[in-house]
Amino acid sequence: MKRKWEQDWGLQGRMLFTMFLLAAVYLFFLVFLSYYGAPPTFMLLFIGAFMAIQYFYSDRMVLWTTGAHIVSEIEAPRLHETITRLCAIADIPKPRVAIVDTPVPNAFATGRNPGNAVVAVTTGILDKLTPAELEAVLAHELSHVKNRDVMVMTIASFISTIAFYFVRYSLYFGSGGQRRNGGSILLVWLVSLGVWLLSFLLIRALSRYREFSADRGSAVITGQPSNLASALMKISGVMQKVPTEDLRKVEGMNAFFIIPALSGSSFMNLFSTHPPVEKRLAALEKIQNELA
Repeated sequence: MKRKWEQDWGLQGRMLFTMFLLAAVYLFFLVFLSYYGAPPTFMLLFIGAFMAIQYFYSDRMVLWTTGAHIVSEIEAPRLHETITRLCAIADIPKPRVAIVDTPVPNAFATGRNPGNAVVAVTTGILDKLTPAELEAVLAHELSHVKNRDVMVMTIASFISTIAFYFVRYSLYFGSGGQRRNGGSILLVWLVSLGVWLLSFLLIRALSRYREFSADRGSAVITGQPSNLASALMKISGVMQKVPTEDLRKVEGMNAFFIIPALSGSSFMNLFSTHPPVEKRLAALEKIQNELA
């Protein structure tokens, strides 16, 4: 049975405003580089190729990075059955299903659109959650797929990555026709650093908004916000007990996870890709009251 997919317009407005700010920052950066000697043709080819790789191969890169492997219905019948049922409710094509062999309890979705999506879960989360809690987590990940926000994050991050490489290498190699002008090279480096830092913060804000949106989507699909709240509390509690070495192996994927895998010394503690669990629980409680 399909359920009505109600938009949270306040949340959508914040996401759109954040994307507008990112677009403004990136446009300024490209105009600046062009003005200071970067060949326009080279910039377009480089950026186009970089974006195409991220857009078309992001799912494969994520699966390779995490060590996830695609499983068939024979290998994971209950997992496939749950996802098939949730996809029918959400009115989206069934994605490929993958499992990551790690004790870190987590899940993620990747892929540029619903037709090319992958939903992955870890062996840790399969061991720790009840069927109802796992269903809520899977609905959260399918909400990311339905919202196409994996693609949004991919597009949002690609020029930020380019700015990072300018920060890293511009002082060594100069910039186009201004190669001998040390002042111009330093200016390009400073502007690149500013663009990277600002986009870093904006992308993290966008990531936090998308988590709230996916939480709401899970509540709509399952009709039981309390199950997701229970899963979030359980996952965040278990995360404290996972060995630091295991957390560090997967924390590079925190932007995709339902709960970030943070080791004690992780830089991501300062600039989280996710809202605090307490705020997510409060939002779910509000949705529960709306559905009552």
